[in-house]
Formats: sequence, C-alpha cells, structure tokens
Amino acid sequence: MARSSYLFTSESVSEGHPDKVADRISDTVVDAFLGADPYARVACETMVTTQRIIIAGEVRGPGAVVESLEEKIRAAVKDIGYEQHGFHWATADYACYLHAQSSDIAMGVDAAGNKDEGAGDQGIMFGYATNETPELMPATLQYSHNILKVLADARHADRNMGLEPDAKSQVTLVYENGKPVRATSIVLSTQHKDGLTPQDVRVIVEPYIRKVLPDGFITSETEWHVNPTGNFVIGGPDGDCGLTGRKIIVDTYGGAAPHGGGAFSGKDPTKVDRSAAYIARYLAKNVVAAGLSDKCTIQIGYAIGVSKPLSFYVDLHDTGRVDPARLEKVLPDLVGGCSPRAIREHLGLNKPIYARTAAYGHFGRQPDSEGGFSWEKTDLTGELKGLA
Repeated sequence: MARSSYLFTSESVSEGHPDKVADRISDTVVDAFLGADPYARVACETMVTTQRIIIAGEVRGPGAVVESLEEKIRAAVKDIGYEQHGFHWATADYACYLHAQSSDIAMGVDAAGNKDEGAGDQGIMFGYATNETPELMPATLQYSHNILKVLADARHADRNMGLEPDAKSQVTLVYENGKPVRATSIVLSTQHKDGLTPQDVRVIVEPYIRKVLPDGFITSETEWHVNPTGNFVIGGPDGDCGLTGRKIIVDTYGGAAPHGGGAFSGKDPTKVDRSAAYIARYLAKNVVAAGLSDKCTIQIGYAIGVSKPLSFYVDLHDTGRVDPARLEKVLPDLVGGCSPRAIREHLGLNKPIYARTAAYGHFGRQPDSEGGFSWEKTDLTGELKGLA
C-alpha cells in the first residue's frame, strides 16, 4: 500500500556545475552535427578539469563540422560564465578525439532494404509524470531546478551580484495524502566571489528562493543550509572534474521514478537512451494531462539493431481511471509503434535542439518555436480522454 505521508528530497545542479559544463559541451557537438546534417550520428563524451576541455567519441557526418567545434565549445563555456583563472573559456586547453562511428554499429542501426532503422543500443527507458506541479513533474525536483534557474538568470543580468556559475540545490518537502505541502529543508551551495560569508550569500539568494516555492511552503520551521561548508570560491571544473552523463537523476525525475541508467547528453536521437526516454515522458505526461491518472510511469525496452520495442509497460500507481493494460496497447500506436524512426519523426528530433536541455532538466520545460522540448507537448490528450 502506498504511503500517504512522508518526506522526499531531490537535488539539482546549475549550468556551471562541472558535469553540466560537460553535458553542455557534448550537446553543443550534437547540435553542430545535426545542424549540418539532420541524420548525422554522434556519441560525444566530454571531460572538463582545470584549464582543460577534452572531447572524445564517435561521429558520422560532415568532416568540416569537427573543424568548427572548438569555436562553438568555447562560446558555450563563455555563455555559462566561466572567465576564471582555473577555467576560462578563452584560454583553457582544448583537445578533440572524435573519430568515425563503428561500421558494425552503423550496420545494425541503419535502415536497409526491408529492414527499418534499429535502436542504437539495447536498454530500458522510463518516462514519468505526476500532477503535483503544473509542469507535471515531481515538486522536489521542479523547485530545485527553478531555484538554480532564477539565480542563474539573476547572475547573468548582474555579474556584480557576487555569485559565480557553479551551484547545487536540494529541496525536502513534506507530503501529506500524497501531495507536497511544505518544505522542511532547503540546501543551496553556490560558488561566490572571494570575501563573501555564508550569511552574505544567504542574504543574496533567499529572496529568489522564496519566490520559487509556493506560498506557505516555507515556514518558521524550514531549515536553511546555505553554503554549509563555509566557503565556495574555487568551483566549476577547477574545483571538481566534470564528465558527461553523471547527473542522470537530476536530468530526469529527481529519484521519484525509476531510471534505465542511460545518459542523454552527447547522443543523437537514434540512441534510444535519449529518444525513447523522451517519448516515454511524452506519453506519460499526456496520460496525466488527460486526467487518466494522477501519476504514470512508462517503461520501454529495446535491443540494439531492432526497431520494434521488446516491451511496453504502464504503471498508474493505483491512481488510474483506466486499465493500464489498455494503455499498453493504445499508447504505442499513437506514435508509430515506438520504433526509433517513428519517435524521431513524431517529436521532430533531427534538429539542433539539444544544448538547451543540458541544464535544469530535460523534462518539465516549455516547448519552443524551434522544436525544442517537443516531448513536453500535451497534444494527445483529446484522443486519450475518450479512454476514461
């Protein structure tokens, strides 16, 4: 039986966190290739550390793209805001170790003759939605994202406010009758200019944090932990090595839902780690938005080189107003059977839309006019409401 009253915590990290810098760079590479060739293949990993940027992986696309990557990557780091002695967009050493995609992998993935395009790898992918926030996301994670996003916006607007790019947030909420009602603790660690105390930082950040959480969530009993280590001047890749794909729970549902284990950033949409996780979220979100349940988890399983999913599972967490077995039959058909090709075409994924996903979550975002976050649309609700 599901518990109705409990505490739950989720964390987020800012665009300047070293792992997120790596994700941003890897997705900048994806966008560069897809911008030149919508059917390019990319699997790019990034490592950032003190005054070093290293990219490596497998690609298939126009060779000229590789020659333009350094300029694009340095521009991405500059956009984040790194102009520090230990990590500077203009002076960090840059090394590129991208090479051609394996012909064996390409043979399994490419469409040929009567064979449809296969999945880029085996694995399981999950999608989740819950009606506890307007974004249909877990509240603990959404608020953690929002705290860092508003602080980043403020930092970009006023570089003299005292904050630097690297930051982490964490929100713990009380749930009563399965719904979030108040915050028991708020944790924020943010890189700052030398000379500021934790109390100075709290004075800067507290007004922004209070605006993020709903009225009444922050009470006199809420515990605040702002820069609890006491000092956070050395940060970003200078303070901690960053790698692509190390924040998969931050990227998805903050621990409120299962995760198949595959990261998103640096991968083109033939990789079902990314595209199938997007379609699973899209379908789960439409189920909840249609009022068929309060929560929905969807799992899809794939084999490398095989177009048809091995499995499609729906869990409505005892909140459903429709038989989940019925959804398991109906939902895949709404998106062409959930083959990799059908997913890419339905969501329009062969576009340079990925750098914007690298920070503040891949889900719970607004679809944009360029095709970004198309998996957040709720355009299936009309069809789904008839199932109730």
